[in-house]
Amino acid sequence: MEEAPKVEWDDIAGLAHAKKSIQEIVVWPMLRPDIFTGLRRPPKGLLLFGPPGTGKTLIGKCIASQSGATFFNISSSSLTSKWVGDGEKMVRTMFAVARRHQPAVIFMDEIDSLLSQRTDKDVESTRRIKTEFLVQFDGCGHSRDTDRILIVGATNRPQEIDEAARRRFGKRLYIPLPDRDSRITMARHLLRDQVHSVDEEGLGLIGDRTEGYSGSDMDGLCREAALGPIRDIQDIVHVRLDEVRPMTLEDFVVALTQVRQSVGDEELDGYRSWNLMYGSLGE
Repeated sequence: MEEAPKVEWDDIAGLAHAKKSIQEIVVWPMLRPDIFTGLRRPPKGLLLFGPPGTGKTLIGKCIASQSGATFFNISSSSLTSKWVGDGEKMVRTMFAVARRHQPAVIFMDEIDSLLSQRTDKDVESTRRIKTEFLVQFDGCGHSRDTDRILIVGATNRPQEIDEAARRRFGKRLYIPLPDRDSRITMARHLLRDQVHSVDEEGLGLIGDRTEGYSGSDMDGLCREAALGPIRDIQDIVHVRLDEVRPMTLEDFVVALTQVRQSVGDEELDGYRSWNLMYGSLGE
């Protein structure tokens, strides 16, 4: 259990459809549960899927921050044990604690590692943990319908999630790679605390040259460019801080040869196909 991190919607560049959908089905119902009842009752599960490094984890933190909910950041490894039966107990305990501190958001990154498709080759203990999780998920393991508990799962492999788990995620949002404007916003945000001479035209050039880059790729690019002024220093031990030159557009041009996109076109086609079949499509 964590204190909800302070993350604003403006901290997430782009993703207008995802942010609008999350506000409608997550944030508003948690803030006004008296309005969102009956048919307006929000889904119990939200699945965020897409390429690595596109901000799925940040969205999970933003949900907790904006809804004022207790934030549980759970990994699949924390629900496993070498002792028979302990895994199921930890799953039940997790939901019991979440119910005690509701409204609550249970965020599970790489959820495909826990809720992968069940096969005959599954280890018995793993199968029991999956079954217990799905039982708890289906009704939050409780007869009351007033529980305000949301399961947010993030995955880079949506096609590997079990069909029964997929059904329980009532909303499935595709988190794509950032577009040009979003990449420019990311670069501007990352440079805000740095001394640099990159103007808006230069930022536009960076946006043009980074087609196919994820958010984490943009972060890596800016970090690589930030080392450009350091590499020009002859005596790193005795140089004064004010003698370090500002970052320039040329530093980014050089960094572009070192930091390349991490997601291939074939992977993107797979995400788009799954989104067309099972995703909550935007406009």
